[in-house]
Amino acid sequence: MTRRRWIADEVSASRAALVGAHAEHLSRVLRARVGQEFDISTDHGVRRGRITSIHEGRIEFELGEEVPAATELPVTLALSMFKFDRMEWAIEKCTELGVKKIVPVIASRTEAHLAAAATKRAERWRRIARQAAEQSRRAHPPDISEPLKLSKILGTESALRIVLAEFNASTSLKDALQNAQGRSILIAIGPEGGWTDAEHQAFTEAGWIAASLGGTILRAETAAMAAMAVVAAELE
Repeated sequence: MTRRRWIADEVSASRAALVGAHAEHLSRVLRARVGQEFDISTDHGVRRGRITSIHEGRIEFELGEEVPAATELPVTLALSMFKFDRMEWAIEKCTELGVKKIVPVIASRTEAHLAAAATKRAERWRRIARQAAEQSRRAHPPDISEPLKLSKILGTESALRIVLAEFNASTSLKDALQNAQGRSILIAIGPEGGWTDAEHQAFTEAGWIAASLGGTILRAETAAMAAMAVVAAELE
């Protein structure tokens, strides 16, 4: 039987612990018992963990042998912000698909109230990513940065920079990834309404590759997940 995986809040030598709401979920919802075994992810890898004590707001583990972890892809998504409920869904699913980092982006068509609320929302996004990483048996959740304006990412140094474009691309994402093996990848995904003409021009001038996911126009969250699925298929 596959053991459930948890990302440790505290680690010391061969001991680890979950604390706070993290521990409460395991103890109250999943009815943890002393002696149960789970996979515990630490900064140094994933190890088998046996529960040694359960207290209110704290569960302690004794760590044993190392166990394999799910693959993390060398992909950063520059994800233009859109309605938060759908963005949270995209973060969860892209985490399950192996994204390494997500950068929330403020684009020209990002709604003003979303941009204003984004910084306070970032910590919730990180919790969602952590839960999705545990569910999908990853060793670590993706890094989710503070929101950035598009101008801040245009000059980012990355081995392969791709902007998903609805109408300005003659290359498919699959073809754009043909030489991606062993390289880091940065993929920019536009907001609701897409990139503006000025933004398309800025990507071109900065040397990005414009690529398409096909002939249909996808919602932003669908495009993010589809892009990750294509990358996973090409790299794995």
